[in-house]
Amino acid sequence: MQDELKITIIYDNTVYPVRKKPFSSQTSKLSNRVNQKGLKADWGFSCLVEIGHRQILFDTGAHGFIFLDNIKKLNIDPSLIKEVFISHSHWDHTGGLADFLNINKDVKIYIPNSYSCPFERKQIVSEKPLQIAENIFSTGELNRIEQSLIVKTKKGLVVIVGCSHPGLENIIKAASQFGKPYTIIGGLHGFNNFNLVKDLELICPTHCTQFKAEIKSLYPKKYIEGGAGKVIEV
Repeated sequence: MQDELKITIIYDNTVYPVRKKPFSSQTSKLSNRVNQKGLKADWGFSCLVEIGHRQILFDTGAHGFIFLDNIKKLNIDPSLIKEVFISHSHWDHTGGLADFLNINKDVKIYIPNSYSCPFERKQIVSEKPLQIAENIFSTGELNRIEQSLIVKTKKGLVVIVGCSHPGLENIIKAASQFGKPYTIIGGLHGFNNFNLVKDLELICPTHCTQFKAEIKSLYPKKYIEGGAGKVIEV
């Protein structure tokens, strides 16, 4: 029997519930917008993936002090995280990694081939599709820039993306070798081929997604609002 999956968004352009306009990459100052838990919004993305007793940190946001503060407010114990999955090398997904490694040195890091990780930890370079554990996979690095994390659940595949730089069509195609995609969670950048997600059961666009309103309008029953503090269980 497959374990249930829990995903907690740690770092995002908004907090959940969303109370103000999302943080923009063009804004020069760090956001001080908070929700009831005191979580901070900022340009970047990170989430914690929990399946069974396994905890995988997906990306680390842009700024370590915001990342660690949000982790604390979400009552996440960094010492229990043994694996870090980096989608791609951009600063808004790796900025908190050094601060995290300062408090948790005993981790394995999964990185795409294009990322020269500067930290001396056990690193698994993902160039091709990779099985991380039972029911947990990497698409491998797509278009020489980004990998996505796949978790197989009893409902289908949960695909977690950083920014979808290789294109969502390519990501879904790569993920489909492991089963039928059930939901997509993460940044979709300028994705606008909305017909592509009609067969998904759920979609949670976060971070850099430019057309959230359009996706929500077209698929109101599938749409999940993201933001720091949002918990998704499958």
